[in-house]
Amino acid sequence: MTTRLTIAALVAAASVLGAAPVFAQDEMAHAPATTAYVKKSIQPWLADTVVITAVTESNKAHARLMQSDIDELDAKWKAKDQALRDSTMKNKLAEFLTKKKEASGGVITEIFVMDDRGLNVGQTDGTSDMWQADEAKWQKTYGAGPDAIFIDKVEEDGGKKISQASVTIVDNGKAIGAVTFGIDVDKLK
Repeated sequence: MTTRLTIAALVAAASVLGAAPVFAQDEMAHAPATTAYVKKSIQPWLADTVVITAVTESNKAHARLMQSDIDELDAKWKAKDQALRDSTMKNKLAEFLTKKKEASGGVITEIFVMDDRGLNVGQTDGTSDMWQADEAKWQKTYGAGPDAIFIDKVEEDGGKKISQASVTIVDNGKAIGAVTFGIDVDKLK
């Protein structure tokens, strides 16, 4: 009972003073700065011909895949099929993304582009799976439409505070895919 009263008293005092209690952190405090960075430094180059062409070609190549085909690709990816991994990490799009990552001054820690089926098209670093359509990063961007930006919570990764920022890739006003960026939120300050 005393503990409850003490916590309640701290919360009440903090709200009177206009401050959040120390034990109640806002896990999305990074979202405004991350969104601003995405809009200013990333979205302008998502319309580059290299990005649009790679996603469009992947959409055409994967248009007739059944879910069993996608599951098979995903299983090969998880089994570390080198030819499949190379197809997304050693192409023109991957080269383009690597240059953008390097030019970010450490803000961007990874980039991977997905097509309209949620399959990897190009990337700077390996992902744990090839099929992303079962995850929020794809569902809340490509699945939400042309203007969608999804900022995920921060997670510790190798001593860095990383948030994934995902954006719909658009061509002629239509969603054609999505892209996810690892963002070192401490580099945004």
